[in-house]
Amino acid sequence: MTGERDLDALLRNMKPEMPGGTFVFCTLAPSASIPATISPVLTFREREGTTLVVLHEEAERAELRHELPSRLITLTVHSALDAVGFLAAVTSRLAEAGISVNAVSAFHHDHLFVPADRADEAMAVLQEMAKPK
Repeated sequence: MTGERDLDALLRNMKPEMPGGTFVFCTLAPSASIPATISPVLTFREREGTTLVVLHEEAERAELRHELPSRLITLTVHSALDAVGFLAAVTSRLAEAGISVNAVSAFHHDHLFVPADRADEAMAVLQEMAKPK
């Protein structure tokens, strides 16, 4: 199935969902292995180290230093990987509301990590954006 490219359709059909759980960002040294006791929702290798996004409880149990307690919001519309302007529109509107966001594009959907204490507000902003004009 081909992802959506039309910006208006993407915004209208983004249907944000926020599953339970608080996620945190961790980093491991470049040579370190990912602990078997955690299941990252995101792993990204950079020259400086490996970034992991894991549930807060997992980071605590594994004694990983972590930052930015976040809630995950998934924009459930199937966006094309080469869609233009979707994340720019979404993140700009969240920025106008003073809400920081760490956006991740995966094969089927775009995902937003927003500060846990602003997550309900971020959902309200996104739901307002998706209302028909």
